[in-house]
Amino acid sequence: MGDQGQDPAPRPEAPAPVPVSELSEATALPTQQGETTTFVLPDAVVEGRGTDLVGTAASATEGIVGREELQRRPILRPGELLETVPGIVITQHSGAGKGNQFFLRGFNLDHGTDLAVRVNGIPNNLPSHGHGQGYLDLNYLIPELVETVRFRKGPYYADAGDFATAGSVSIDYADKLPSAMLLLEAGRFDFQRTLFADSMELGDGDLLFAFEAQHEDGPWEVEQDYLKLNGVVRYSTGNEAAGARYTALGYDATWTATDHIARRAVERGIIGRFGSLDSTSGGETARFALSADWWSESEDSRWDLTAYAYFYELDLYSNFTYALSDPVNGDQFLQRDERWVQGLEGAYEFSSDFGDVYAKHRAGFQFRSDIIDNGLFNSVRRSITSTTRNDDIWQMSFGLHFESEVFWTDWLRSTVGIRGDLYYFDVESDNDVNSGEEIDVLASPKAGLVFGPWADTEVYLQGGFGFHSNDARGTVLRDDPTTAALNDGDSVTPLVRQKGGEIGVRSTALEGLQSTLSVWYLDSDSELLFVGDAGNTEPTGATERYGVEWTNFYDANDWLQLDLDLAASEARFQDVNPDRVPNAVGTVAALGATVRFDAGHYFAVRGRYFGPRDLVEDGSVESSSSFLVNTHAGIRFSEDWQLRVSLFNVFDRDQSDIQYYYPSRLPGEPPGPDDGGFNDLHFHPAEPRSLRVALFARF
Repeated sequence: MGDQGQDPAPRPEAPAPVPVSELSEATALPTQQGETTTFVLPDAVVEGRGTDLVGTAASATEGIVGREELQRRPILRPGELLETVPGIVITQHSGAGKGNQFFLRGFNLDHGTDLAVRVNGIPNNLPSHGHGQGYLDLNYLIPELVETVRFRKGPYYADAGDFATAGSVSIDYADKLPSAMLLLEAGRFDFQRTLFADSMELGDGDLLFAFEAQHEDGPWEVEQDYLKLNGVVRYSTGNEAAGARYTALGYDATWTATDHIARRAVERGIIGRFGSLDSTSGGETARFALSADWWSESEDSRWDLTAYAYFYELDLYSNFTYALSDPVNGDQFLQRDERWVQGLEGAYEFSSDFGDVYAKHRAGFQFRSDIIDNGLFNSVRRSITSTTRNDDIWQMSFGLHFESEVFWTDWLRSTVGIRGDLYYFDVESDNDVNSGEEIDVLASPKAGLVFGPWADTEVYLQGGFGFHSNDARGTVLRDDPTTAALNDGDSVTPLVRQKGGEIGVRSTALEGLQSTLSVWYLDSDSELLFVGDAGNTEPTGATERYGVEWTNFYDANDWLQLDLDLAASEARFQDVNPDRVPNAVGTVAALGATVRFDAGHYFAVRGRYFGPRDLVEDGSVESSSSFLVNTHAGIRFSEDWQLRVSLFNVFDRDQSDIQYYYPSRLPGEPPGPDDGGFNDLHFHPAEPRSLRVALFARF
């Protein structure tokens, strides 16, 4: 059920029939053999971003990244695998065990809203989450097991539903390994990591298993004592024509967090740059999942079926305002989320022809149920003192999608699709006024045209409607739980309409260079979001975003690869003044170089520029920009032994991962104007220079 590429238009002359089972559907070529439609394709192996997608992609902003590039990137946190997607920035504003902060296409995506991510076919965004809508935690990823990262941007794909407006990403593990692997890694700030993975033939299939343990204190004055235990077992059988895959995983983590801190506390010498204003913030989380995939292909059709179920829990203690609400006990609060998630998805693909016009069709369904127990509590040193709200939620969604790709000529193909979604919300709150049920339905049409290829160049035109869901609690909210007033809550629209368009070009006309250029626009009817930190809703109004993206991957020769990705965007509220969208990403640049040596050694260096962002609506306060450089090297002693060295923040720059601007009150500080604290810049510093060394063995 992963993201799929699209089929090119040219029809080869008199090719030999090849069954679908021997082909990858991401690059299939339709043709006709008498009365039978088959698929013909040259062999393709995804090794890195160098995979040529001219003639196969539906847009300039979709792509595939393979194992080779993934294994040669410096990765500080597992979620940074997503930075292989051009234009994405991955940061952190709290402890290592908390979900990352994501930025893309003019969005501060917080912890995942409007960026849909699947891992091994399972949707990972968590709706109606205790900390934030669409919460996404990728800390359980094991980078060495990842086979491919597939990405698509924009609301143009019928099989991509909730949270996929800015983009969707599918991360897939390998089914088997060439040999057993053992990795022992250590580094600065008491970083230790051990990974053991292996696969073997078992019966008619392959059994893969892996176990990972990691500990890290980080540079913080309050040691984060992050401990992660992680395991995966997968059994796969069959082949591309027909088969099945069964996966089980377990993940558990605990940590103490250094949240973002007030700048004035550092300037006054109250704490250091890596200090904390609440040494008991932090959390614990766990995830246990089972999934199964089945598929089968024939000469002109294919079906896929995925079932999954998982248990997830998070207890997160945070304190962002210190002593603003409670000068005596402090403002620490606990956000709790515990849920069971079940889902079933299926898709059927088939082809048809009408004279010289050929078409491929894909129809499918997606069902998901989240049974959730979450709450918001006031706490002191991780002891609950009072309840802000506590809710039992059942959220169910059912989606149908259909898409047809028609090959009109050897230079024109079109895609037309539609998606329909039904959502049901049932909230039982500790305050009966905030209990209730809501149902919402939405239809989302999509369309696209591809012109070419001419001179190894294609032009794309796309448009479509998408959506994101709002928190179930927000849809039935009547009383704001943070105030004593009655009937002062603002309920939100369950499903928020979004629409966008894009024009793009993809070219491989210059030997070794793959380049894409796109201009895009995105309109959102509303960004009314439930704010888990406060237990109420925050109306932010309708917005529009637009921007340009330019990506380049250059195989200069057999030993040097270069890449450069540039993205610039604007985000504005509609019909509101001031109109700046706080923390919306503007300019992003990423550049890298990889040198490969004959003996199997390699050296990679990467730089990332994260531009300044407006922090308030009138643009009067702006974040600083950042530029970080990381390196990664591999030294191969033999086929079985390798040393890997990663150096992060090479120039040891004092920069911030994230910055916000809001009122807070330090312990012992006056209450401020109207008891509202003091507006200040709050930041989470980027980690200083650190070295990690790993011994990697195969046997």
